[in-house]
Amino acid sequence: MEDIKCCVTSCEKPLDAAYWEAQYETKATGWDLGKISPPLQTYIDTIENKNIAILIPGCGNSYEAEYLLEQGFTNISVIDIAPTLVNVLKEKFKNNPNIQIILGDFFEHQGKYDLIIEQTFFCALPPTMRQKYVGKMHQLLADEGKLAGLLFNRTFEISPPFGGSKEEYETLFAAAFDFLKMDVCLNSIAPRANSELFFELKKNNKVSVNLYEFEGITCIGCMKSVTKKFAAIDGIVNVSMSSDFAEVLIVSKNEIPVTALQNAISYDEKYQVKKIS
Repeated sequence: MEDIKCCVTSCEKPLDAAYWEAQYETKATGWDLGKISPPLQTYIDTIENKNIAILIPGCGNSYEAEYLLEQGFTNISVIDIAPTLVNVLKEKFKNNPNIQIILGDFFEHQGKYDLIIEQTFFCALPPTMRQKYVGKMHQLLADEGKLAGLLFNRTFEISPPFGGSKEEYETLFAAAFDFLKMDVCLNSIAPRANSELFFELKKNNKVSVNLYEFEGITCIGCMKSVTKKFAAIDGIVNVSMSSDFAEVLIVSKNEIPVTALQNAISYDEKYQVKKIS
């Protein structure tokens, strides 16, 4: 299972820009396959329009982008937070006008894309950021845009990577996206056999997806009570709270006023909800 190890340094450190920069500086990139993963290659081979706008977040060594360029795709953007890596990529692709290399925080990135490719980015994020991930993906995709790629269908004793399950992902992405596919990969590399899900989601452009800060919850029982209160509000179609209870993602037919959300939880004065701009 060597290829799915993420790092060799302590994973108790914050998973910030300095952390990932250190991984590339020391070449502690055990997750790197050295080539495009077979499920993504198979998926890319089915895409007919070579001019769609494609984003690859947490791009790493960008084998997927390299393959896209080889197949004639013309509008590719990749983003990563590690300067050492980005400098390498800028040199590697310096003569190719069909790719944009971006150094930055994905969650601050702005743009519109027809396709976002997921490959070892989701699993590198702390699980507390999963609601933020869903909200940002929905924001960055064009109205008919798709999010596609790979998710781990297992857990890990040492993280990152952070795993999960099909059931968890279906709950997480519900209502914000239409599920086109989410199945166990049949062509994963041998060490990852039966541990990867290939998924393809289409943005639901008929809903409002908003992320809120939340204060006051300290246990799962309280979290379940609060999410139930929110879910009962007319127009809300999905509620998902982060594992540290600090953020809540609300998918609704129309944006719900913060006052309505606050009123729903007013039975406990310590509960406070605030929209994240």
